[in-house]
Amino acid sequence: MLTQVKLRFVRGSASKMRPLINLVRGKGVLEAKNILSALDDRRYSKTIIKLINSAISNLKAKGLNQKDLYISKITADNGPVWKRFRAASFGRATGILKRTSHIKLELDLRR
Repeated sequence: MLTQVKLRFVRGSASKMRPLINLVRGKGVLEAKNILSALDDRRYSKTIIKLINSAISNLKAKGLNQKDLYISKITADNGPVWKRFRAASFGRATGILKRTSHIKLELDLRR
């Protein structure tokens, strides 16, 4: 592992991010960015691209080229849940769960 980047408290459930994350796990950095940019209609693709770009910029300071890097590990875990209420019929209130998640990304050199 050359670098580890964490993005915490992302507004969105981890279960909706995992299908995107599974597409790029084990791929090269440039290939992963191309896959995610093609999936522009998915809500969290831009967030994951920003995370990958942040990890690349951390390694560029060390003098490494992005062609040699690949995503060795990427996970999306559940974060805290915001509990809110909204009005319902007959004077009741129903609960709303606003979910958050934590994304963890590790880059490594291709061998």
